[in-house]
Amino acid sequence: MSGISGSATARVTAALAAINAVDRPEIWIQVRGREDLLAEAARIDADAASGSELPLAGLLLAVKNNVDVAGVTTTAACPGFGYKPAEDAVAVARLRAAGALVLGSTNLDQFATGLVGTRSPYGAVRDARRPDRISGGSSSGSAVAVALGLADIAIGTDTAGSGRVPAGLQGLVGIKPTLNVVPTAGMVPACRSWDTATILARDLDTAELAMGIMAGESRTWPADVRLAAPSRPRVAYPASLPALPDDWAAEFGSQLERLRSTGVDAEPIELDVFLQAARLLYDGALVAERHAAVGSFIDAAVAGDESGNGTAIGLDPTVTGIITAAGRVPAHQYVRDIAALNELRREAMDRLEGFDALIVPTTPFHPTLAEVAADPVGINSRMGTYTNFCNLFDMCAVAVPAGIVEESDCGGVAQFGLTVVGRTFDDGVVADIARRIEATPGLPALFAAGAAPSRAPGERLPWPVAAGAVAVPLVVVGAHRKGQPLANELERRGAFWDGPVTLAPRYRMVALDTQPPKPGVVRSDDGAELAAERWLLSEAALGSFLAELPEPMLLGSVLLNDGSTAVGFACDAVAASHGRDITHFGDWLVAQDAAEHSTDKTGQGIWRQTGKALLTGLQRGRG
Repeated sequence: MSGISGSATARVTAALAAINAVDRPEIWIQVRGREDLLAEAARIDADAASGSELPLAGLLLAVKNNVDVAGVTTTAACPGFGYKPAEDAVAVARLRAAGALVLGSTNLDQFATGLVGTRSPYGAVRDARRPDRISGGSSSGSAVAVALGLADIAIGTDTAGSGRVPAGLQGLVGIKPTLNVVPTAGMVPACRSWDTATILARDLDTAELAMGIMAGESRTWPADVRLAAPSRPRVAYPASLPALPDDWAAEFGSQLERLRSTGVDAEPIELDVFLQAARLLYDGALVAERHAAVGSFIDAAVAGDESGNGTAIGLDPTVTGIITAAGRVPAHQYVRDIAALNELRREAMDRLEGFDALIVPTTPFHPTLAEVAADPVGINSRMGTYTNFCNLFDMCAVAVPAGIVEESDCGGVAQFGLTVVGRTFDDGVVADIARRIEATPGLPALFAAGAAPSRAPGERLPWPVAAGAVAVPLVVVGAHRKGQPLANELERRGAFWDGPVTLAPRYRMVALDTQPPKPGVVRSDDGAELAAERWLLSEAALGSFLAELPEPMLLGSVLLNDGSTAVGFACDAVAASHGRDITHFGDWLVAQDAAEHSTDKTGQGIWRQTGKALLTGLQRGRG
């Protein structure tokens, strides 16, 4: 069952009314018919009422029109390119199977070639709050549909920032995953080597829920995948901020201080190698990939058009110029630039050694429609300053709203966003750090968060786990609990804290004579429920953790009071016989607190049962 408030039918009815009220036809290439939408909504409501597991039931989905929706013409914002697919793209099909309802297909920079949202014969998509400003692109319609509350989530695509730039300008969360963890089947390619689907939402919980459903079964997660950042992550940020006006740069500095206040260590690095790679995408030979994607169609359209520019089928002149020129790139230059890119990636990863992530401004400024019209290529290039390198280096990223900028040049207020960028497969790490930004108290934003699915503590999993990354549950009772002295042994391995749990009443707990102090858990028929916590970590992380485990600690299967099992700590019987029984406290932290506040320095009177008596009890329990 879904945690979304309101039936799918009610939400569709409200959305259709809102679409008419906002009068933003440039957002959409096609809104599905009212009868079809209501019929599908009724089926979703009936399935949800019957108890079907539909985690997205009631969520309205907008889909960028370079991603196939069955029965809806895919145009990639070029009418003459249009075709009507019989099947949904894999990403769309998975969200629909989870109960999401496709409201319609959204406008974009033609063939996903642009970061401004204006390169479309269906109209320039305007900013949700200031209609004289651009929306950002190329996932322009998807972003504005979510920002205006017309849709709950939207699928975008991202090659050079097309999912992150509009998220940044529209005050949204945009998840750009590691390449190919979301299947690209059913997507019109822009640059096949660096394309990915993205999710846009008004809050990170909803975005992660959708991404976990949409991703998986396309690229194998590594055995040592990190699922979360440490409690005190170390992040890098640009030592200098090219392309940012002074007021935007000042806001970035303020955001870094806010991050530091949450326990993040932030240090500057030079961004030169990242920016050099970014320029390869547009100024170098890598742009040849755009011609490989749709160049044959454009060349034929231009050749067959009496005007000689393809306007008869709706080709955008700027996009046509970019892709046509890309077809003249010599093969040897492409090979040369790929080699250069690989070297730049090696240098960039060296630059990030010891850091958990890189923090950058999502966009450097928010231009007007008039500014883009006057300099369409120059403004577009500037918009990608902090996004272009990401896919080229096979990095993952989460764009998240992070406040506002009061612009001195025009007296307006702009949305400011940060992007957390991580290494390949560090998707869980960057989402974890992005959550700190989203949760910073008192953070001003232009758009309020949407209604996220309600999930109790312990139910929120890193989206890579939902998408197939193997995670082993590890239950701890003492020094490895969150905030305790040995928790770092798990955190540095990328473990995700999954919250408190309780052991089934078949164990006893003793205080061991170790440094730092640790409890030991032993099996007993005379047991009690014990407070514990659960972490999730990769198979490789668990293996390395076990290899370093000192005596007398052991790892084995433990039973929780909800009937589930997990890997958990135990200690050998000899160590237990020399320990002090503290089972009656039910919680290692409570026992520690009692010991610290005791006036009996010997510990007598705190520990009520001797080791000998405990060993006798254990022997009885084991027969």
